[in-house]
Amino acid sequence: SSTSSSTSSSTSSSTSSSTRVSDLSAQMRRVRDQAAESEDQRLNALMQNLRGQNLSNADFAEDDVEMLVVETSSSYSSRSSSGSSSTSEEDEDDALPLVYNPRDIANYWSIRPTSLLTRISQLTTLSSGFLGGLVSDVVNDEVLKKKLNAREKDERDVKRAAQLRQLLTRLGPAYIKLGQALSIRPDLLSPVAMVELQKLCDKVPSFDSGVAYQVICDELGIQSVYDIFEDITPEPVAAASLGQVYIAHLKERGKDGERVKVAVKVQRPYVLETVTIDLFIVRSIGKAIGAWFPNLKERVDIVALLDEWAARFFEELDYVKELEHTNRFAASMAKELPQVLVPKTYEEYTSRKVLVSEWIEGEKLAQSTASDVGDLVNLGVICYLKQLLDTGFFHADPHPGNMIRTPDGRLAILDFGLMAEIDNEIKYGMVEAISHLIHRDYEAIVYDFVTLEFIPPGTNLSPILPVLGKVFDQALEGGGAKSINFQELAADLAQITFDYPFRIPPYFALIIRAIGVLEGIALVGDPDFALVDEAYPYLSKMLLTDTSPRLRESLKYTIYGKEGVFDIDRVIDVLQAFDRYTVNSNSSMGDQGGSSPPVLAASKTSGETTMKFIISEEAGFFRDLLLDEVVKSIDALTRQQLWLLADVLGLRNAFVPLLVPGALRPFMPIAPRVTAEDKKLIQNIVKAINFLSGDKDMLQESSRVENMLVVNPRVLQSTVTSVNPNLVRELLPFVPSMTSDILPKITAKLLNRITARAVREVFVDEV
Repeated sequence: SSTSSSTSSSTSSSTSSSTRVSDLSAQMRRVRDQAAESEDQRLNALMQNLRGQNLSNADFAEDDVEMLVVETSSSYSSRSSSGSSSTSEEDEDDALPLVYNPRDIANYWSIRPTSLLTRISQLTTLSSGFLGGLVSDVVNDEVLKKKLNAREKDERDVKRAAQLRQLLTRLGPAYIKLGQALSIRPDLLSPVAMVELQKLCDKVPSFDSGVAYQVICDELGIQSVYDIFEDITPEPVAAASLGQVYIAHLKERGKDGERVKVAVKVQRPYVLETVTIDLFIVRSIGKAIGAWFPNLKERVDIVALLDEWAARFFEELDYVKELEHTNRFAASMAKELPQVLVPKTYEEYTSRKVLVSEWIEGEKLAQSTASDVGDLVNLGVICYLKQLLDTGFFHADPHPGNMIRTPDGRLAILDFGLMAEIDNEIKYGMVEAISHLIHRDYEAIVYDFVTLEFIPPGTNLSPILPVLGKVFDQALEGGGAKSINFQELAADLAQITFDYPFRIPPYFALIIRAIGVLEGIALVGDPDFALVDEAYPYLSKMLLTDTSPRLRESLKYTIYGKEGVFDIDRVIDVLQAFDRYTVNSNSSMGDQGGSSPPVLAASKTSGETTMKFIISEEAGFFRDLLLDEVVKSIDALTRQQLWLLADVLGLRNAFVPLLVPGALRPFMPIAPRVTAEDKKLIQNIVKAINFLSGDKDMLQESSRVENMLVVNPRVLQSTVTSVNPNLVRELLPFVPSMTSDILPKITAKLLNRITARAVREVFVDEV
């Protein structure tokens, strides 16, 4: 009786402090739906922003858009069709650094006062209206003490944000890209301002094609574009702030003699000059602000943030770097996700200002109405998680226009100019944080925030734990989203960021946007889409197959939790998710067909996938991890069956004499004692066998004899007849090695367990 009570209490505790993935997914769906139904416009705006619903998909600029650039005689001499300023200084273009170096940039522009003053004049003239509006707002709020209600304040914020968007577009590439980077930072901007900045279109009027053709010739060392192209479109098919794209056919033929259709991206003249002079000006302003407001610098180092962003942005100016990014990305996907299409690049026709790559036909995934969009989104989630958690090299320009559905139903990913990289510490930290969230181990999550760079090392974490615990508990409790007061939670989180050095790392803002964009596309076709459902399969694959010591510890934690108690439901969760991964990762193959490795080939049931996985080399650690539990379960089941046999024979209360010197008791019961732990282990056996049989109730408790397990003959027959013959053929070759390797280990551990218990029962008084 006491044992049962103790077990019940332990189970209850475990349930209250742990969440199954399916439950976590359902709770998050409810939170999301409640947020979407909220009347809070700021919350709705934030949700739209995270899903990229306000991003522009236009290929060209609006008619009234004008962009000013800085021309010097060291660059191409033709003027931009969209407006420009001109100077006469005779300096070499190569004096500007081709890799971001703030010192070299400062040295270059500090001795060119004419260009510098001209650009500052442009900036002040264009921004005077916007800055005047901000000053007026401050005067009204702080001096005249005018009170605005929430609606009026939001309307004013929208107006100012729209003015800022128009201003940034006119100011050129650096400001457009900076505005787009800010549009995914809810910690720096209000939601309504984010909405407007997400509308910031990177498309501007195209420059003259004659200039573009000359750039191609100069960069590739040819006399005419027709030296390498059979034909090329007379006008670009898309134009952005950094460059524009043409469609062409190469003179060289494909391997089967077919024509080769390519995209030709040409960089806009004077981009390097315009970008560097703007970075020099903005960085100088940032340094001045840091000097004037040292307290602000302690919380937000503007110069450091600008340098981090500028270093990545500079890579977009080098099309050779984009080619390298494209090839590296393609190589990282080739083995595990060969159906993800990445444009082939042509190194011999690529330079710093010209990029020639395969033209991929298709429609933007976000605009597709095909029935397989859901499968492609799932594949996109796997693709992104592989970048994030496996290679650590990920697409940092998440945009619906960068994902294409090809005519044969494959997923194509484009535009690798802006990529980001994270180290193993961050990769493994994210996996650990998810495991801790599932187990509601909030204390560990707080330390994860340090690992993930949300909180600086050395910060006193104890005051943060209660607030974060409250946030997570409200989100994960059974009441769902309706029990959440979003305004209260927002206030709590805002207080954390105010009281503690809590920040959103730049890499994480990019991750949130990318995942949000995928979710936004998926929700159009599937309102029940839940990110956890699609992300957990890849996480389970990593936990089960990665050889990293940290991820192996995460697998143990996932299965045993912080209490160290084996959880068969969690094991089944992981294995079912792994089965979903095998299905999703083998979907949307298009016309390429092909076969997958046996272990990763999709199976009819989760049980089949599990059996294939268990015999694979990748499962070695997982097999060893479960070995002790298998031994415990065999022992428990044997003891229970012996107890039932003694009961049937009427020997339940019979004893035999102990003729062992030193024994603490003269007699020992024939029927072995079955503890609450034994009963739980037997329940684990039932769940495991039913899972392997395809979630059928093959093993059940007898309705006639208490605690007796019986096999359901109809389910057994159905399971046997539905066994995949290919599975049997795949498993048979492994039977001898499994028998020689696993069975001796199980036998030895089982004998040790039985011997140890016998010694305790005979020589140690356990009562």
